[in-house]
Amino acid sequence: MNKIRVKIEKIESNNQLTIITFNSKEHTLKMMSLELDTKIKHTKELIVTTKAINIALAKDCKGELSYSNQLQVSINALEMGELLCSLQLSFEDRFLESVITADSARRMNLKVGDKLTALIKSSDISIVGPLV
Repeated sequence: MNKIRVKIEKIESNNQLTIITFNSKEHTLKMMSLELDTKIKHTKELIVTTKAINIALAKDCKGELSYSNQLQVSINALEMGELLCSLQLSFEDRFLESVITADSARRMNLKVGDKLTALIKSSDISIVGPLV
């Protein structure tokens, strides 16, 4: 699981839907939740997470995308399997893992050192807990 240290910037709610805006050093992240624990509103720093399979990758991406979370990363390590490719991505002062199909990795001609945009839907981020 990928873990990112964040600070809450804004919480917006309407009926049961809540959108939380976080700050992680130079990046802004958003999370959409249908059932937010009310204790979170009183917490300043949190750890959020997303699964490796929920991180899509874009190379030389131009134009507007609907993804709320677009993180500038670089490939630190790449492990190509027969069907899947696991990538270790440098993000701020930590690493994230993305798992994509091997076909996609070959089509994109991915290599260690490549600069990419990691794309995470706001519904694919969840809160692990407060920073301890």
